[in-house]
Amino acid sequence: MFAPLGDILTAQHGLKPLRTVEPVRRHSRAAGRCEGVFWRRTDRQEVRRIVMAARRYELATRQPGARNGALGSVAIELVELFANLVDFRTGRLEPSLDTLMRMLKRSRDAISRALKALRAHGFIDWLRRYVSTGNEGRGPQVQQTSNAYRLSLPARALQLLGRYGQPAPKPEDADQARQSRAAEIETHRQSLTLAERPLFDMEDGPLARALARLGAGIDKQRESARRSESHSNSIHMRK
Repeated sequence: MFAPLGDILTAQHGLKPLRTVEPVRRHSRAAGRCEGVFWRRTDRQEVRRIVMAARRYELATRQPGARNGALGSVAIELVELFANLVDFRTGRLEPSLDTLMRMLKRSRDAISRALKALRAHGFIDWLRRYVSTGNEGRGPQVQQTSNAYRLSLPARALQLLGRYGQPAPKPEDADQARQSRAAEIETHRQSLTLAERPLFDMEDGPLARALARLGAGIDKQRESARRSESHSNSIHMRK
């Protein structure tokens, strides 16, 4: 068997082998540069729908006498945990396997199988990622880091939710009622004096009270001017 030329030269010159690339899994992407189009904003209602759909999907796919359905109990635990870890504003979700193992008290194999089941049935997706090690050397020096995860609601599971899978319908007159209420509030606001408006528009505090005092002064000046004008008109009419 022939040894690689690089190993022969290294041995002849007494040099240590130079490791140029840290091993990372296939299709891994650089952390911090790949999540922008992957993560998406969500909300508590959407996440709850995914959790409910996963539970119903698990029950619907369980065969008579079987312990688990297509997902398994650990997968349901994972979905529930992800629902509590996801950042609603950004969709950020990136727990490591060690974190999942610690929080669920499950083995690495059990977590891995549950993740694969959830992905296979459309409830999650993920991106493998790597980060720089900061080591000096020729070529990229990188290592594997935690995956970026994204929760999803597959169409076949959505059907199991029935009416719970749809957003709550708005009453037909909801918009009209809202507009009428806004008009009433604005009409009331316009009826207030300048001294009263700051306390209506703002929370009671130093700024609101200062503006109220300023408004009271303007109201007083206007009232004084109005009275002077009225008195002047009265004298003119007498003449």
